[in-house]
Amino acid sequence: MDAPDALLSALRDRGLSLGIAESLTGGALCSALVAVPGASAVLRGGIVSYATEIKASVLGVDVVLLERYGPVHPEVAAQMADGVRRAMTIDGEPADVGIATTGIAGPASPDGQSVGTVHIGVSVGPHTSTRMFHFDGGRAEVRAATVSAALEWAREVVEHVGE
Repeated sequence: MDAPDALLSALRDRGLSLGIAESLTGGALCSALVAVPGASAVLRGGIVSYATEIKASVLGVDVVLLERYGPVHPEVAAQMADGVRRAMTIDGEPADVGIATTGIAGPASPDGQSVGTVHIGVSVGPHTSTRMFHFDGGRAEVRAATVSAALEWAREVVEHVGE
């Protein structure tokens, strides 16, 4: 079973819904999931918050945090993951799981952080955690590695829900 199938199966088996917030991946994470037939059973939707201002205005990321550290920061990833759960509310119920990606795919870094620096946030219920990664390669490789890492880590988190 490939990574998108595995994540969708884990969500479906637990009756959980999903929302995705993407920055550097630009919709590639959501696209990987919607390529799987039946994804609509758990995936509510995604937000590509490429502009820093959208992270604040749509996802509710703290403006002071963004001004102080910029968009590539673990707490930004955490707030994006929480924010997308709220943004994907249906009938008063937020999505059960939120995944967020933020980082620098290159070719250059706007703020001095290394190209390939990525933060992924996963939010489930009251718990949100982040992981930092550093991927080598060009822009396409960094983005692809980010999608793979997000799918794998989110599946691990979802498989432990309720334990």
